[in-house]
Amino acid sequence: MYQLYYYPLNASMAPHFILEELKADFELIKVDRKSNAQKSQDYLALNPVGRIPTLIDNGYPIFESPAICIHLSETHPSSNLIPETGSPNRALFFQWMMYLTNTVQAELMIYFYPQKHTKDEKGTEDIVQAQEERITEMLELLDNELEGKEYLIGDSLSACDFFLFMLSVWADEFKRPPLSFKNLSLYLKKLAQRDSVVRVCNKEGLSLKDYE
Repeated sequence: MYQLYYYPLNASMAPHFILEELKADFELIKVDRKSNAQKSQDYLALNPVGRIPTLIDNGYPIFESPAICIHLSETHPSSNLIPETGSPNRALFFQWMMYLTNTVQAELMIYFYPQKHTKDEKGTEDIVQAQEERITEMLELLDNELEGKEYLIGDSLSACDFFLFMLSVWADEFKRPPLSFKNLSLYLKKLAQRDSVVRVCNKEGLSLKDYE
């Protein structure tokens, strides 16, 4: 049985989607960020970077959300959540997974934690504004990529789709949120109908009313 150390609506959400999609046997273990439990000695023994999530697979911890998503997809090849070796879509899978985590997610982290990126507290508002503009451009790129497509890669669902859904949830309070983009909105609303997404959102306390 897997164990997923998580906190609602955090980077653990994408692995949580995948575990539900796989109908895997897993246990959710909440890490209380409000009390900084991710920095506790017990948690650091599993994940030395002190961030959420961590997956325990047969006693072995794995951290970093995209790594967990890829591991779960590779471990369950029949799910087709990652294109098989030799498929031209496999390179696209890694391209978009890296873009989502190394670019979009990284820029969102600056947006949410601007104080970590300046020694001038008066400059945090400018950082937030600049980041929202940068990330909105990324959403435009993704919206264009989804023109006429049901999924981000090829004709089938992949782990990248769950990762993009998670990041879109994080950006839902932007002046131009993901749901304001034509293609991205259709895409997200379709994903929101999946049983796995509904189950995770129920468990993590996210209303899907806006996706109806």
